[in-house]
Amino acid sequence: MENKGLLFIPDISGFTRFVNEIELEHSQHIIQQLLEVLINANQTGLEVSEIEGDAILFYKFGEPLQLKALYKQVERMFCEFHRHLNAYDSRKICQCRACVAAVDLTLKVITHYGEFTTYQVKNFSKLIGKDVIVAHQLLKNDIEQHEYWLVTDNLFKDMQPVDLAEWMKWNASAKQTETGNVLFHYTQLGELKKRIPPEPDPQIELSDKVKMISVSKEYDVDIKTLCFTVVHFEFRHQWQVGLKAVDEVEHFLPGVGSRHRHVLENGKEVLMYTSSFSYNPEEKIQFSETDEKRKCATYYTIEKTGDHKSRLTMDFYLHKNLLGQILFNLKEKKKMELDLLQSLENLEPIVMQMILPLEF
Repeated sequence: MENKGLLFIPDISGFTRFVNEIELEHSQHIIQQLLEVLINANQTGLEVSEIEGDAILFYKFGEPLQLKALYKQVERMFCEFHRHLNAYDSRKICQCRACVAAVDLTLKVITHYGEFTTYQVKNFSKLIGKDVIVAHQLLKNDIEQHEYWLVTDNLFKDMQPVDLAEWMKWNASAKQTETGNVLFHYTQLGELKKRIPPEPDPQIELSDKVKMISVSKEYDVDIKTLCFTVVHFEFRHQWQVGLKAVDEVEHFLPGVGSRHRHVLENGKEVLMYTSSFSYNPEEKIQFSETDEKRKCATYYTIEKTGDHKSRLTMDFYLHKNLLGQILFNLKEKKKMELDLLQSLENLEPIVMQMILPLEF
């Protein structure tokens, strides 16, 4: 049995369309994270042979897994895949088409049992054998839907798909390959998506807050351009007074709940959370940042005021505390208000020159 084993390929459908049509860097990050989710969901001792762009080639030598164990593995990967996408969709800030369309990516899984062996290329174990080719050829088939589990009949024939799931329905088909006709069964997996619990509200708003400062300015740019300039951290130090940099973004694609660090020109460092985000480019866009100790927050409200006009309002809040409010009014308010007003002025030449990405 040393040259016989299971071939298991989860494939992210829509990847080619994804990278051709939408912003490349973000789509690469999203796919990378999804591939990591699939690897982390491995619970049956599968080995990774290689990452194949939008798919992973897993294998396991020895007797085939029972169909029930195989289904549990498929179910886990499928649900973790969509749970990750749902979480990202509820927390995302970026509105490029890659980030908006990510939640629509789909997953199919090919399982085949056959003969193959490994060979070493430096530190990598590569698979070779006719059944490796067959498994890959099965990725291209006539199944219309894009979320299914395909099981070749050499796995399926001695196993009855009973008691896997009450909703499951199996269909029989075949794939003509260079080595002959490969029979297989497949079942749709879309029902599993309905059983994934909804994501909790990611907003972590500052409670019992009181507004201490409010400043605003109108710009001769559309709301999306203003939003793109204000929301993206890489531009922040160019216009916000006292800020040297924003770094240590702990996620490739920041979202609500992610943490970042404000490096100030006076040498201090402040850890901040992106604490809320709402997006309605026809009227108003708002997001907030709250300090790690939950003592203060800044709200950025971007409103559409005309066909090519928009307004940014910056509101600074403190956690409600009478003594703290008095001290802030006496020692900090005047300087902070002037700095925020100057920041709005500094933003004007930057936003006026900003070129919005085509996919935003």
